[in-house]
Amino acid sequence: MTKPEICPLGVDGVLVRFARTLTDEANSQALAFRTQIMHAGLPGVTEVASSLTSVRVGFDPQRTNRTEITQHIVDLLERPEKQDSGPRRLWRIPVAFGPELAPQMAQAAKLAGVTQEQAVKEITSQRVRVIALGFAPGQPYLGMLPPHWDIPRQSELTPKMPNGALVVAVRQLIIFAADAPTGWRHIGQTAFRVYQPDAPEPFAFNPGDTVEFCAVADSELTALQNRTDTNGGATCKVLR
Repeated sequence: MTKPEICPLGVDGVLVRFARTLTDEANSQALAFRTQIMHAGLPGVTEVASSLTSVRVGFDPQRTNRTEITQHIVDLLERPEKQDSGPRRLWRIPVAFGPELAPQMAQAAKLAGVTQEQAVKEITSQRVRVIALGFAPGQPYLGMLPPHWDIPRQSELTPKMPNGALVVAVRQLIIFAADAPTGWRHIGQTAFRVYQPDAPEPFAFNPGDTVEFCAVADSELTALQNRTDTNGGATCKVLR
C-alpha cells in the first residue's frame, strides 16, 4: 500500500487521499478507512465522507484542531483495517434496455467493442460496487466494469437525462437521481429512485453496497413506474 496523502481541506477539514487515479484497491482502502474512522469516535469530528479514492474528515474547530485530527488520522493509518468491514447490502434492480429507453446503448456498445446483446449480458451478469455517492443527492457511482468499457464521456452534453436513467462512461455506471444534463451515455432505464427526500433514509445506497441489474421488458418497467408499493421493483438483502 502506498502511503496515503494527508492534506488540509478548508478551515474545518482534512483530506486523506489513497491514490490520484481510480482503482479498485484505492477505492477499497478509502471505504475501509471511512469505516475505521467512523468507528473510532474521535472527539470533534463532524463528518466522514468518502469519494472515489479519498476520505474527507470534517471537524468542529471549537472542539478540536487540525493538528490533533491529523495526528489521530496518522495513528489510525498505522494500523489499517485489512478490508472494508462495514455492513454491506446487495441490491437487485430491474432495468429496461429497449431502444426507446436506452437511446445511446448502440453507440456505447460500439465504443466498448461489443454488440448490444453482449453489452446487456455483461452489465447484468456481474456485481458492481457503490464506489462513491456524488454530483446529486444519493447518486451512485458504480464500478468497475471490464477494461473495454473505459469509454469516454460525450464531447457535448445531453440536455436532460431522466430520473432513474442508467448511464455509462469510464468503466462506471450511474443511476440518475434527478432530471439533469450529462455527458454520460444513456444505456438503460430503471424505475428506481436513489433519492427519496421524504423517506426515513433519503439515500438508498451507502458506499460499499453491491448492485446487480436484471433486464426487464419496457412494458414491465412501465408497470413498475406506476407502482407505489416498491422502489422500482428493487430488492435488497444484507450480505454481512
